[in-house]
Amino acid sequence: MSTLQIGLAIAGGVVLAGVVAHSTWTSRKNKPRQAEPLPQEKSIEPAAYTPDYGQPQEPSFDVAPSVSYDVHHEPEVIAPVTTPTYQTTGSLDPVTDMARSMMEEATAHAQRVPDEAELARIAESKAAASKVAEERAKQQAAQAPVMKPVVAQVMESAASDLPQPEKRPALDALIDVIAAVEIDHPASGDAALQAMPATRRVGSKLFSLEGLNTETGLWEHPRNGQRYSAFQSGVQLANRTGPLNEIEFSEFVTKTQHFADTINGAPEFPDMLEEVARARELDSFASAHDAQLSFTLKATKAAWSPGYVQQNAARLGFIAGVLPGRMVVPAPVHGLPPILGLTFDSQAAMSEDPTQSAIYELALSLDVPQVDRKEEPYARMIQTAYELARVMDGAISDDNGQPLSETAIGAIARDLLALYDTLDARDLSAGSPQARRLFS
Repeated sequence: MSTLQIGLAIAGGVVLAGVVAHSTWTSRKNKPRQAEPLPQEKSIEPAAYTPDYGQPQEPSFDVAPSVSYDVHHEPEVIAPVTTPTYQTTGSLDPVTDMARSMMEEATAHAQRVPDEAELARIAESKAAASKVAEERAKQQAAQAPVMKPVVAQVMESAASDLPQPEKRPALDALIDVIAAVEIDHPASGDAALQAMPATRRVGSKLFSLEGLNTETGLWEHPRNGQRYSAFQSGVQLANRTGPLNEIEFSEFVTKTQHFADTINGAPEFPDMLEEVARARELDSFASAHDAQLSFTLKATKAAWSPGYVQQNAARLGFIAGVLPGRMVVPAPVHGLPPILGLTFDSQAAMSEDPTQSAIYELALSLDVPQVDRKEEPYARMIQTAYELARVMDGAISDDNGQPLSETAIGAIARDLLALYDTLDARDLSAGSPQARRLFS
């Protein structure tokens, strides 16, 4: 064998080892960021572990099952890794033997256990990278508070004490068509419940029935064991699907008439044309004053795994939503709509191996009419967006894909303040029961 062949074989082996090492480095670099492991103060024996079934548990996508070990086990001894050698055989070409041996040596070098000197170099590199990250975080933190005074200044009046929305029954003449049902003698709640229609919808609108309780004198949904001196039915004038139309009004009349006939009552309906015209006017107002804000956070460096997104969002008060890939900041009162929403790729959240699922952007949303202005949802949305961008290395943009600037934040805040005042003047304050039904 000539010297040229041997040299080419050695060069080929070196190139092959370089390709293997580069591929390993690239795959590690492009791997989505993972959630930090949860700290464990002490090991838990499997027999003593009892899960808490009292609270709903959300599935964990990136945490491996915990395994406990005996605290008295002997220390593990790591055997030194020896460099493998490839034994040549008479049936193989020596050049091929040499190339394969070099490739095995390169692989063993990539998988070896680093010595103390190399560990020291790695620690120095991590310390330098951590120092750079801290400096960048300080710069971003110095810029983020600039946005807070802008929002606080414009939204100052929104945070002041506001009159509480008047407590009203479920049916409201402001947003409902109401038909009175008179009866000669008080009827039981059991009979009223049996006479009610099977569905509470008229087309795409909400249909409701209420009775006047003889003891409390309040309108309420019929209940067993109670007696009622009168009834009334109602259908919502408008919602986000559109205004009440003539067909839906006719269905409302049919359902109410059937209920009245069953309990021996006499209904009184308003004029259809007037109510349909009122529905169109209310729908026009709602369409002009509906606002749903959304910011987009995009990854600027490495992609995110679902567990990484969930962990950082949970630190800011988010909890898992009903749908995969959705998290919410819950309202302080149980049953009210969430204050903020956060969504990302649902397929990544449902992936068989979420640690390998890459998320490149997520959306932060606010449904303005659904949330009480006293919660300061817009200010919280701004601060949440900038904090997520800081800790996750992301860039914030608005609905049009433009970077979120201080000027844009102030303009949106002023528009929201005007919107809140307009809804208050119409007796449809943001977060009130009437506004939540109308903007649904």
